[in-house]
Amino acid sequence: MKKITISDVASEANVSKSTVSQYLNNRFEYMSEETRQKIQDAIENLNYRPNIVARSLKQKSTKTVGVIVANIVHSFSTQVINELEINLHKNGFHMIVCNSNDQPEKEREHIEVLISKQVDGIIVFPTTDNIDLFEKLYKQHFPIVFIDRKIDSLPIPSVLLDNKLASKLAVDAFVEKGYQNIAFITNAIDQPITPRVERLQGFKEAMESYGLSVSKGHLNAVPVNQIQQRLNDLFNEVQPDGILVANDRVLIELLSFVKQKGIKIPSEIGIIGIDEVPFASFFDPPICTIEQPFEQIALQAATILVEKIQSQNKTYQEIYRFLPKLNDRDSY
Repeated sequence: MKKITISDVASEANVSKSTVSQYLNNRFEYMSEETRQKIQDAIENLNYRPNIVARSLKQKSTKTVGVIVANIVHSFSTQVINELEINLHKNGFHMIVCNSNDQPEKEREHIEVLISKQVDGIIVFPTTDNIDLFEKLYKQHFPIVFIDRKIDSLPIPSVLLDNKLASKLAVDAFVEKGYQNIAFITNAIDQPITPRVERLQGFKEAMESYGLSVSKGHLNAVPVNQIQQRLNDLFNEVQPDGILVANDRVLIELLSFVKQKGIKIPSEIGIIGIDEVPFASFFDPPICTIEQPFEQIALQAATILVEKIQSQNKTYQEIYRFLPKLNDRDSY
């Protein structure tokens, strides 16, 4: 089949190539509605598809952004991805989503592939083992924004929750209802993943502010596949009356454990989870959660990235923190 070109569209619509080019680039200021309709009809009649690669080379922009999430199974990740797509699309950008699964080597591979595809910028939930690559991109003025996490040694804008406050809200809620023997559990922190480290530290500080015991047994950070066993040990050793869960994946493990053991919520164990989950409000009993303002976080990250793509002159804060919200329900 003959490849349809911009010249064919111009001929079909009986206008100049430059007029078609203006139409394709959404420059309609001096174009009549009749001309726009003729070009649109010509494009549809000829089944014309613009050469995106050629246009990006000419414009020095692909209007495409890469997003690398640490683990796409988290509710927060999928919520943020959806909001990022909405905000980037409003600004004329398409989005390519990659999942690193918290593996630095996969993260590096994704970054290299995205750059080879000439994306205009990247939003990433960073691991901690590719500092050299991120530093190189920063020095090259490549537009990049961190979300959910930060790397202290790099002045790259980072948009995330006030994680310590999230833990404090949960401890405050527990203490207000008389809980004192409260435990905390999160995924492993062999990598210093910002939310895990900060939420654990925030829990410890909040407990100490009330003069409550925080033994080694109260602070638990283990791989997801070991959470069930750790919970079994936790109930035998510490016998907590309440548990603060660091994120949605750990919450699912805890709820599964509680069901298997026949432990009643909240009469035998109180539960609060950080990160809102779709089932929280209709679980029996409804689960109290600390919700992240994912819309605000995504909007801030998208806004910064688009501005960085469009201009290198503006300076940005290193850290943007957003406030958590307690969804007070019946699980404690």
